Amino acid sequence: MRPRDADIDVQGLDWQKSNGLIPAIIQDADTLQVLMLGYMNRESLEKTHASGLVTFFSRSRQALWQKGETSGNTLTVVSVKMDCDKDTLLVLARRNGPVCHLGTRSCFADGEAPGIGFLAELEQVVSDRRSAAPDSSYTAKLFAAGKKRIAQKVGEEGVETALAGAAGDRDELKEEAADLLYHLTVLLQANDMLLSDVLSVLRTRHQKT
Repeated sequence: MRPRDADIDVQGLDWQKSNGLIPAIIQDADTLQVLMLGYMNRESLEKTHASGLVTFFSRSRQALWQKGETSGNTLTVVSVKMDCDKDTLLVLARRNGPVCHLGTRSCFADGEAPGIGFLAELEQVVSDRRSAAPDSSYTAKLFAAGKKRIAQKVGEEGVETALAGAAGDRDELKEEAADLLYHLTVLLQANDMLLSDVLSVLRTRHQKT
């Protein structure tokens, strides 16, 4: 599969600025968390495009290096873009396991997704527990109860969120809103939908205004 937005002007990139190498920032396509920084030459960029897997040029080994070629922790490309100066690449990718050699999901800090990027992490946890034994977690128990029960919980949490908001209780509102977001995520998963599907609708509406 060819990555979206990968048809960049390879020849137009400023390869001379860094002696034939371009820094490539790798960002999680779902959480938008910065995962790592690597370098690409023309050949590694072309291989990344052709294979759909992030491939760097190793400065220490002076050779091409496909991320995860030994560990299996590959990075599947979603899109590749260049910056305004045409000397840096931004690669959105989905990771298959830890990215850092230290075993963390990111090479920066502890690897936690920033801000609302955590919702994508929550979505993955919910997805993983969908097929688990009902007694293994509350989420698995919800899935086992079926869509109607999950939808009922969304309705209950929606009412409680509205009541907390109307009462002006900020702490209660945060707690109830968190419950609502969680149960809504479960309901979407039960219907084979993602939060990104909802965001697409919001984005479309925004573009019409």
